Amino acid sequence: MKIKRILLAEDDSNDVELILAALEEHNLANEITVVRDGEEALNYLFRRGPFESREDELPALMLLDIKMPKVDGLEVLRQVKNDDRLKLLPIVVLTSSREEQDLIESYQLGTNAYVVKPVEFDNFMTVVKQLGLFWILTNELPGNM
Repeated sequence: MKIKRILLAEDDSNDVELILAALEEHNLANEITVVRDGEEALNYLFRRGPFESREDELPALMLLDIKMPKVDGLEVLRQVKNDDRLKLLPIVVLTSSREEQDLIESYQLGTNAYVVKPVEFDNFMTVVKQLGLFWILTNELPGNM
């Protein structure tokens, strides 16, 4: 079985390392593209700038932080879910924000899940592993993704 790509939009380098380590434990880390801000995430998804020549295949999952530089995660979510080609892309908001307004707006914009990053290391690793196992190995995607 071919592991499909995960797009990780995260500006905190420590969180990136933890997420990659957690996914690697279940061999889910071999196809991860990391982008460090919302503008880079949109460029990747819309195949602009440095990503214009990337393959047209969409990732199987996007892990999206809300609090990012240049373009925040909510705006990324808004643009992706308003695009006919991208709107079926599963997006899990993985954020440190516990703000009720962020949670509500994320769901209004079409997120598939909203997960607050646990502060404790072991819990963080467990949550990320569970996300990877469900969204990459269990979840079924439409045939055109």
